[in-house]
Amino acid sequence: MNFTQSYPSARSPVMGDNVVTTSQPLAAQAGLRMLERGGNAVDAAIAAAMTLTIVEPSGCGIGSDAYAILWDGQKLHGLNASGRSPRAWTPERFAGHKTMPMHGWDSVTVPGVVSAWVALSQKFGKLPFATVAEPAISYARDGYPVSPVVSRLWNNAEKVLGKGPGFAEAFLTGGRAPRAGERYKMPHHARTLETIVETAGEAFYRGALAERIVAHAAKHGGAMTLEDLADHKAEWIEPLSQSFGGAVVHELPPNGQGISTLIALGILNHLGIGNAPVDDVETLHLMIEATKLAMIDADKFVGDLESMHVRPSDLLAPAYLAERARLVDPARAGDPGHGAPRSSGTVYLAAADKSGMMVSFIQSNYMGFGSGVVVPETGISMQNRGHSFTLERGHANEVGPRKRPFQTIIPGFITKDGGPLAAFGVMGGPMQAQGHTQMAVRTLIYGQNPQAAADAQRWRVVSGRKIAVETNFDPALAEALRARGHEIIVESPDAVFAFGGAQLIMRTAAGYVAGSDPRKDGQAVAF
Repeated sequence: MNFTQSYPSARSPVMGDNVVTTSQPLAAQAGLRMLERGGNAVDAAIAAAMTLTIVEPSGCGIGSDAYAILWDGQKLHGLNASGRSPRAWTPERFAGHKTMPMHGWDSVTVPGVVSAWVALSQKFGKLPFATVAEPAISYARDGYPVSPVVSRLWNNAEKVLGKGPGFAEAFLTGGRAPRAGERYKMPHHARTLETIVETAGEAFYRGALAERIVAHAAKHGGAMTLEDLADHKAEWIEPLSQSFGGAVVHELPPNGQGISTLIALGILNHLGIGNAPVDDVETLHLMIEATKLAMIDADKFVGDLESMHVRPSDLLAPAYLAERARLVDPARAGDPGHGAPRSSGTVYLAAADKSGMMVSFIQSNYMGFGSGVVVPETGISMQNRGHSFTLERGHANEVGPRKRPFQTIIPGFITKDGGPLAAFGVMGGPMQAQGHTQMAVRTLIYGQNPQAAADAQRWRVVSGRKIAVETNFDPALAEALRARGHEIIVESPDAVFAFGGAQLIMRTAAGYVAGSDPRKDGQAVAF
């Protein structure tokens, strides 16, 4: 691993035997406190995740969805805790709409994050559930100073969601969003978290909180019922994988977009990635072209696994990936279509402990604060994952009853020689799978340390030949990409989640090395 800091950064790699990295410092420290109290990486991850619903509500909440990949010391496990649509969500319900609603109750699917916390704690946690919830409850009850990036996103949400049902009561104390450095208290959130802890999540899906959620939905024309909530469960699943760079990259199977990363890496295996320097036009051109092909296939074929017309293994078949790779012109940007495989606003965190347990965890409201719906006197802000459904008839992701929508949030994991190597993720909508690809190339092919990989300039495929780059992107490199036919757009760093926020932990012979994205308020901490 190369510890040279190749890019301007205010951060250095963080090293230790026990590590937590998140997008908000208070959450990272909440996780570290669990490790100091004798807990494991799962306890740390849950404590950080619960705290993030308080200190970074601009990206997640108690009404979020969640996914995880973890190494328990011997084996890799995947967790899909995303929720399904209400039973009443037939295509006919949305007749007359051009797209699925973005806000309000008709954008809300069953929230799964509470079930993720409980499932992880019960299967792998060492500390009592009440103990890992203490930091989040304390920050909610006693308050905390709002961090700068979160404040900016909070202010943006005020303009868009300020009139959403229940939003102002929970998030606009005094009629406005808090400014950076102001102290903010969330007493309703504290009481709700206490209820969740006391009932091991049962109140959220089958008790008093569920009744409040359903009553609020009914009042505002929503379709969610007690039966919809009671039917929800987090599911333990087998991750998908793709060999790359002498290691194996793991993602969860659909309904998430993680398969896009594996498709892109599989295509890059056929294109000879690594022959030119990491920030050379040859390298970036191949990565961009492989990413386009992967994204187009995901958009065409991915949805609820039970509704897909092709299997994930079809999209990852070596012969199919080789066929897709042949479409890449090494000298010219393309605008490809999807293939024909043969049948046969988010927060991300990572934690690792001295025993070897590593956790990759992600939870999200989707678009910032999500739907704008907040259940009164509970602090439960609902995600708007239902907006991700399509109204296209026959599509795998067509809206329908009790379906999981296509989701952007994905945790990543890397193993090598049968053991854990890295837990990583890049939050930020459609940037996530693209960011995973960029992190895998930088760390596995070019040996960059986690902080350098997080600091590096990023790009994002928008559509067709259109590629967005950051304002600090090398102008000469941008011009070289233009010469190959790429349409380069320079985007402001203030663009919300435009280039994501990475958190990475990598295992070495000496311990762990972690990085936290400078585009966020985040922090990597260790001892």
